Amino acid sequence: MMATQRRRHSQNSDTTVEKSKGENEKIVAQTGTTWGRDRDVTTFNVILSSTILFTTPLFVLYFWLVCTHYECALSTPIVAFIRNGLTYDTFEDVFLNKLPQFSWHGMQIFYTWLVFQGVLYAVLPGNIGYGQRTPAGHILPYNVNGIYAWSISHIVYLVGAYYLSLWSPSIIHDNWGSLLIAANIYGFFLTFFVYFKAHYFPTHPEDRKYSGSVLYDLMMGIEMNPRFGELWDFKLFHNGRPGIVAWTMINLSFAAAQYQAIGYVTNSMVLLNLLHATYVLDFFYNEDWYLRTIDIAHDHFGFYLAWGDTVWLPWMYTLQSHYLVRNPVDLSTPYFLFVLAIGLSGYYIFRAVNHQKDYVRRKDGNCEVWGKPATFIRTKFVTSDGTEHSSTLITCGFWGLSRHFNYIGDLLISFAMCLTCGFKHLLPYFYIIYMLILLIHRIIRDDARCRGKYGRYWDEYTKIVKWKLLPYVY
Repeated sequence: MMATQRRRHSQNSDTTVEKSKGENEKIVAQTGTTWGRDRDVTTFNVILSSTILFTTPLFVLYFWLVCTHYECALSTPIVAFIRNGLTYDTFEDVFLNKLPQFSWHGMQIFYTWLVFQGVLYAVLPGNIGYGQRTPAGHILPYNVNGIYAWSISHIVYLVGAYYLSLWSPSIIHDNWGSLLIAANIYGFFLTFFVYFKAHYFPTHPEDRKYSGSVLYDLMMGIEMNPRFGELWDFKLFHNGRPGIVAWTMINLSFAAAQYQAIGYVTNSMVLLNLLHATYVLDFFYNEDWYLRTIDIAHDHFGFYLAWGDTVWLPWMYTLQSHYLVRNPVDLSTPYFLFVLAIGLSGYYIFRAVNHQKDYVRRKDGNCEVWGKPATFIRTKFVTSDGTEHSSTLITCGFWGLSRHFNYIGDLLISFAMCLTCGFKHLLPYFYIIYMLILLIHRIIRDDARCRGKYGRYWDEYTKIVKWKLLPYVY
């Protein structure tokens, strides 16, 4: 009797396996690929990656130069170079002599900060969060303790500056150029380190992807989740700790520099600090949510994240603070409230949209959204080990309006940050221009990733939710 049951169970299991295998083959056959970063890249991809590798550091240097020496007027040095003759001497006078200088003091500040953040990341307690399943089938744990690291870091900065007088509150502003040099050194070192680590001692070898192009692999990364040990994750640390923890501290330091320069802090600087702090604190309060975003779930760790999190994020995302030190702006009360309303509206949309998705998935669809039963598509996908898994694509509420309605909130709060600077120069509006390009690019990448991951289920989903970002526009 038991033997018969076991045989039947075995036969049923074999049948299930065969069906599952056949279904898996169908899913994979529809795309010819597993999801994640592309293995096969075009010549255009290689050229684009090479261009980004070699030009973005120059881009950051130029923005630092125009803000530090030309009152944040983007065209002024170029016009000066042309008017004074296109000679090497003019180039040296306008550009080279004004570049940031290396200093050991800047190196000491940056690497003390980096080590301090590394220690906090390793030793502070926190909840254990889990990311999405990787293409190889791993569900990785993360020590989510960012809110504690942010709090301790700011307490140390404020107590050291205002109570113990160990450093000036404007220390970051005062060493901004030498800190940029130090951060670039580390950003490039990290890029090459993770490249060689991926080859010789990877954390999860089966999640690596090689393109055949050294430059493309340097840019986009090979390992998806490089780690030291079980929990010290390169991606989560470098995006959240040296960069985003520092974001609000950079703003405070530039506000202190403004106070030292003009004797008070403008309401535009106060508003900017408020908007940035709202965004940053939300990030750390909901850090577990970040584990399921495209940065963690899709991107591999190369120059794009290693140098980007170390240099691009701290310097380019805080341009408005730098601008307001060089160009103080006093906002009228109605305009102040108008910008604040835009920023808070953007934050509300951003948080409400993401909460809605988490809520529906947490309830496994057994809930109501906007007073109606939640609607969704049950999907299947296959990891590279051949195992079939399931997921949910939500088609109701905000997620029924567009596939990335949360980005509308992102764009609104980003635009509000730019509006704090008035309209004298274009430079403060670089951030919203960049964010628009970044998010549209993410939409394109996410569509390719989900099409590779979900196959026909994604096709079904896109027929229901037709708009990618803004309904009836895009």
